[in-house]
Amino acid sequence: MKTMTCKQLGGACTQEFHANTFNEIADMSKKHGMEMFQKGDELHLKAMNEMQKLMQSTDSMNKWMENKRKEFDALPND
Repeated sequence: MKTMTCKQLGGACTQEFHANTFNEIADMSKKHGMEMFQKGDELHLKAMNEMQKLMQSTDSMNKWMENKRKEFDALPND
């Protein structure tokens, strides 16, 4: 099991996510982002706007995801 924070995954806070795979942790981060969006959390909304800019380019988004996957893989197990 590995741990990453919301900030490490492009978000705005120190909420920790614990998972065995990058896909699991990415899903947790996405769910958290949606919850923060529904609450209207200003810092998370700003982070989401930045991610939307990144998502406009498939190549940029794929590169970002690959870098985050590598970062996850390099983390020590909890």
